[in-house]
Amino acid sequence: MLEKNKFNIIVKTVTGLEEVLAKEISQTGAENIVVLNRAVSCTGGREVIYRINYFSRTALRVLVVIKTCRVHNEEELYQQVHHINWQPFIAPGQTLAVDAVTGNSALTHSHYAALKTKDAIVDQFRGKFGKRPSVNVENPDVRINVHLVGDECTISLDSSNESLHKRGYRMAQGEAPLSEVLAAGMILLTGWNGQSSFYDPMCGSGTLLCEAALIAKNVPAGFFRKSFGFEKWNDFDKKAFEEIKNEGIKGIKPLTCRLFGSDINQMALRSAQKNLASAGVAEEVKTFRKDFENAEAPDSAGIIITNPPYGERIQKEDLNAFYKKIGDTLKKTFSGWEAWLITSDAPALKSVGLRTSRKIILNNGPLECRYVKYELYEGSRKQTPKVDGGTE
Repeated sequence: MLEKNKFNIIVKTVTGLEEVLAKEISQTGAENIVVLNRAVSCTGGREVIYRINYFSRTALRVLVVIKTCRVHNEEELYQQVHHINWQPFIAPGQTLAVDAVTGNSALTHSHYAALKTKDAIVDQFRGKFGKRPSVNVENPDVRINVHLVGDECTISLDSSNESLHKRGYRMAQGEAPLSEVLAAGMILLTGWNGQSSFYDPMCGSGTLLCEAALIAKNVPAGFFRKSFGFEKWNDFDKKAFEEIKNEGIKGIKPLTCRLFGSDINQMALRSAQKNLASAGVAEEVKTFRKDFENAEAPDSAGIIITNPPYGERIQKEDLNAFYKKIGDTLKKTFSGWEAWLITSDAPALKSVGLRTSRKIILNNGPLECRYVKYELYEGSRKQTPKVDGGTE
């Protein structure tokens, strides 16, 4: 598809996970790694593109840059796209889709920018061959990404096609679930590596449990994916990708820690069990129905990572009391543990009544969240807790 051996690559991620993603990318053989806003850029060959897609747990999309230019209006965008020779990338009988993102640009509507890009491509093919690629928004042969910020325009091929958070194991959807990428990033940010017990006491549909088990077993993030966008590219090296997948499979190891998940909602637990089964770890993760207020520590020490209900899912007047119960349970029951909570409700977080030792800003979809750490030392109940919530 591209004649050069090395490509400029932009890997998209969630706000707050850029450094984690950069570390993952550094293990793929990529070079010139630079941390950006919600993205990481690097250079590498085809195998680097394949490896990031297959192994990275915090990548959303892997974009291969084919042109950067300046665009001031819709006609300039059309001409810049039309000047690209699209024949190495897509054939007249194939399908395409265009995603566009705009910010502080003269082209304020991303849908219109995508439409102008599509028009320029199909007009080129119609002029040369008398026939054109058709549009398939859901599952195209080639997905193109246009990024417009100010007058700077970046045109890329999306080597992932479907967002990489769609791992392929999710069978059941709970209420307000975390994305797989965010869940994996939350775990990796803590430094947990599968050597100690893991507990999610408000596990919902089990995304954190699934990702924790897959991290502990070293199962590649793309193991359950049916396809990636690059597999439909003209220069796809099937042998090289098979070797990468075999390398990933050989790296899978037995679970050496204990994982637990609980929830007060029986339907949520059923969803979690379905997803754990689909991910092949149902027998290795113990799940049970329990209100966290009455929870018992399932082991003498370990890590708690959880996504408790917040303002989007629970009445505001009950929220502070609920978070106070969380803090009380952590103090009373989980001495010797480390706990991490994510929430978009900063005021409610103060009601936990424990001093945070770390705070990270993460985005859960459109919500800006605090991801906070509590170190639950033995005897901490005898101390006067500092109620700061770690929010400032």
